[in-house]
Amino acid sequence: MQAIPNVDFSPQIPEPTTSGSTLLIVDDEERIRTAYRQLLAAEGRKIEDCGSGSEALRRLERRDVDLLILDLNLPDIHGLEIMEWMVTKHIATAVVVFSGDESIDSAIRALRHGALEFVRKHGSPQELIDTVDRVLHRCRIEREHALMTVRLENSERLHRFLVEQSPDIIYTLDKKGHFIFVNGRVHGLLGYTREELLGKHYSTIVHPDDQEHARFAFNERRIGDRASTNVEIRLQTKTHRVRHFENRTIVAILSAQGLYAAAHDGPATRHFMGTSGVARDITDRKKAEETIAFQAFHDLLTGLPNRVLFKDRLAVALTQARRKGKRLGVMFIDIDRFKLVNDTYGHHEGDELLKSFAQRARSCLRSGDTLARQGGDEFTVLLPDLTSGEDAAVIAAKVLAEVKRPFRIAGLDFFTTVSIGISLFPDSGETPETLLRNADIAMYQIKGRGKNGYLQYAPEMHSGHSMRITLESDLRAALEGGDQFELHYQPQIRFSQGLTIGMEALIRWRHPQHGLMAPDTFIPLAEETGLIVALSDWVLDRALGQLAVWRRQGFTSLQLAINLSPKDFERNDLPERLVGRLAAHAIPADAIDIEITENLLMKEAEKNIDIVKQLRGCGLRVAIDDFGTRYSSLNYLRRFPINSIKIDQSFVRDLNPQNQSSTAIIHAISCIAHSFGLRVLAEGVETEAQRKLLSTLDCDDMQGFLFSRPLAAAEFEDFLTAGAFPSREGPRVC
Repeated sequence: MQAIPNVDFSPQIPEPTTSGSTLLIVDDEERIRTAYRQLLAAEGRKIEDCGSGSEALRRLERRDVDLLILDLNLPDIHGLEIMEWMVTKHIATAVVVFSGDESIDSAIRALRHGALEFVRKHGSPQELIDTVDRVLHRCRIEREHALMTVRLENSERLHRFLVEQSPDIIYTLDKKGHFIFVNGRVHGLLGYTREELLGKHYSTIVHPDDQEHARFAFNERRIGDRASTNVEIRLQTKTHRVRHFENRTIVAILSAQGLYAAAHDGPATRHFMGTSGVARDITDRKKAEETIAFQAFHDLLTGLPNRVLFKDRLAVALTQARRKGKRLGVMFIDIDRFKLVNDTYGHHEGDELLKSFAQRARSCLRSGDTLARQGGDEFTVLLPDLTSGEDAAVIAAKVLAEVKRPFRIAGLDFFTTVSIGISLFPDSGETPETLLRNADIAMYQIKGRGKNGYLQYAPEMHSGHSMRITLESDLRAALEGGDQFELHYQPQIRFSQGLTIGMEALIRWRHPQHGLMAPDTFIPLAEETGLIVALSDWVLDRALGQLAVWRRQGFTSLQLAINLSPKDFERNDLPERLVGRLAAHAIPADAIDIEITENLLMKEAEKNIDIVKQLRGCGLRVAIDDFGTRYSSLNYLRRFPINSIKIDQSFVRDLNPQNQSSTAIIHAISCIAHSFGLRVLAEGVETEAQRKLLSTLDCDDMQGFLFSRPLAAAEFEDFLTAGAFPSREGPRVC
């Protein structure tokens, strides 16, 4: 039970300012309530008490309690719930929480629920007395203030106060349009004192271009619903120091009506006395509207028109071009290697590059041309009034030349290029959508040809573009089913021993319309669209399942080579994915050769080195495919923990006794690889002469049509069972 404070409970006489109030004490202990009644007794005070929350709710419903002294921990209802109930019931009783819970959280919760004060029971009794006096005094002041406000609203004094303190200019004109009254707001808005304007004509403050428009509002004779309202007029300031708008003006909306006085010959006759009105400053609103309108149609980073405004201008330009029989052009521009800036230096530096490019590109255009930002690093240009398509090519060449100068990024010179697609009206289309689409198609064509150039749209581009979109859709559908894909296996031979040591798994797509498709027709599309990871998962599951079958048949020494895309290495779970699938098919890790492309060595080398180390740590073997075709990466052989390299077929194809350069290259690669303890395999072996030369170059492991084309699983099984190579008289043709 809460201890009663050790104090003198003799009645204390409060200040007169706290008399005439009703207090309700709510506490579950009677002795404490009795103590509080004695402690807070004062002349004119009516003090009541309750022992439970439900009693308090019934008492508060009468809405005549001025102050509630509330304990939070009641037996039936928590004090916070009582305060929440008071809020929902709109009971305006002030609340002081007097609680034995001394935690700061309890005090914070009480104050957040509407308590004016929080007093701890273990504190000084005088603190409670002072708190109650202070709260009652505050309540009385608030009531008096409210009453005073009501009285002021009905007084002439309040009327004059409102006029003078109004944020608007309030004025009265005589019959000739001269000011006979104007409030002080005119000084804050226009810089004139009221004395300077009294007796002056209203035209003194009206912008010269709006004089005729203002004449009707400032000379308004109508009243009621027919009077002028919300007439937009520019008002002219007295000095530059007041406002800093162009032409020293503000924009105001004016409402006015006529003033009349009753004539001596009867109330039916009225004499026109002048006009009264209110002018409200809406300059900030107008500027905000202009800002919003600008943002709706412009790119905030570069200040250029956005795609919405560009299409609108293009539609207008097309209408004019049809009427005048003129040509126009649309350019679609993409900044090459822009992602490299964002990834290397951050988005801030990327934004700076976009702004710098926008400035340079704009300097290459004519005054009537429009440069717009479509989004990201893509820009469009509208070229009206062209004489021929060569005019657009000239401008594109200017843009290419302009971006040859380095951009300053993060304190360094950054060199970039752009790819530009051009479409012409009426040759390439007659609608904004068609022209933009065809310029975009042409831009992607130039990107596919190596970037850094421009290209005009030709109809044959559209068919290739449409086929790509269709092929992407078909590829997604094929991945969902999986039954359109096939795996073929090409043997890998160790000739000196007459052994098939392994095979490379090669995917084929049996397309419903296009027939059997080789990987080079759809793998790049899968990598570009992000579908390559799902495709790799399909290959892994199917190839490992087939290898498990062959191992059960006794072919336990076979090495299975599986190609992985650089996209697979972007996922941190690659080692876990591979190990999980190996376990599912009961395949030992060292039976698998993971083939990676050579350019993976150069892209995010440190990260990829770590992933390769994880793969090797799991027992997997790693090979570099198409070695020697992309970068001089021999230095990476000592850093990447790989097992073998595959000499690209382009070197093998040129291999003959008369071609000393190819022979020297393969010999050098083989010697260096063997010095690192790596296995060397030559791919693309098609002739017996190539086979013999490779054997002399210390390259005994081979793969190619000389031994076998890629075979379906059943055919490969027959190849293994036969135990001998096919004819070596010439290459096998697919």
